[in-house]
Amino acid sequence: MQEARPVALITGAAKRIGATIARTLHAVGYDLVLHHRDSASEMNALAAELEAARAGSTLVLQAELSHFDRLPELIAHTIGRFGRLDALVNNASHFVATPIGVITPAQWDTLFAPNAWAPLFLAQAAAPHLCATRGAIVNIVDIYAERPLREHTVYCMAKAALAMLTLSLAKELGPEVRVNGIAPGAVLWPESGKPYVDRQAMIATTVLQRIGDPQDVADAALFLIRDARYTTGEILRVDGGRALAI
Repeated sequence: MQEARPVALITGAAKRIGATIARTLHAVGYDLVLHHRDSASEMNALAAELEAARAGSTLVLQAELSHFDRLPELIAHTIGRFGRLDALVNNASHFVATPIGVITPAQWDTLFAPNAWAPLFLAQAAAPHLCATRGAIVNIVDIYAERPLREHTVYCMAKAALAMLTLSLAKELGPEVRVNGIAPGAVLWPESGKPYVDRQAMIATTVLQRIGDPQDVADAALFLIRDARYTTGEILRVDGGRALAI
């Protein structure tokens, strides 16, 4: 019998870094569960592209990650379709300014849902299945989890929670499951939030003197999922050395 292919669930997989991670894992033989919230057209295009390369290798799931019931449901659909789960990539995120003085509870909920709440409850639901395959979790964190960005207090807090979740899960789910994070630097400019009018200044303070590429993050994710067999509880900076100057 043909050996079953490994399976990865990626949140926020329709575009940008999530889509690049999806293409990278798919190219090395992973079947994929691709989550999106609102990006249906981009998601359908990506799934069609991957299905053309290998039929029957993807499952597309739409869900609002702030709805608790949808989180274990994503895992249940994954197991129902593929029978296993080898990797969970918590990539979905939201980024918006929250200057002190005008922060609202709604902004807190909006930022914490994809950046901290969903990764926790997805990991909790996925844990038994990842234990069975001795799988891995990769959380997409941020340099701002440890070095605050002005006027983005709630986002920084949410990513700091995700960084601590990464460490806590590594300790709690080991030795069966490895849990690591990636803290990207200037790889893609945000679609919303900080306008980054100071892009050239940011590049100038980056040791490698250039912005990165989504593929840099995807390659790091592949390494942490497949190859870093003695690495857990680490947050890998993929930032061109920018953290040295912040």
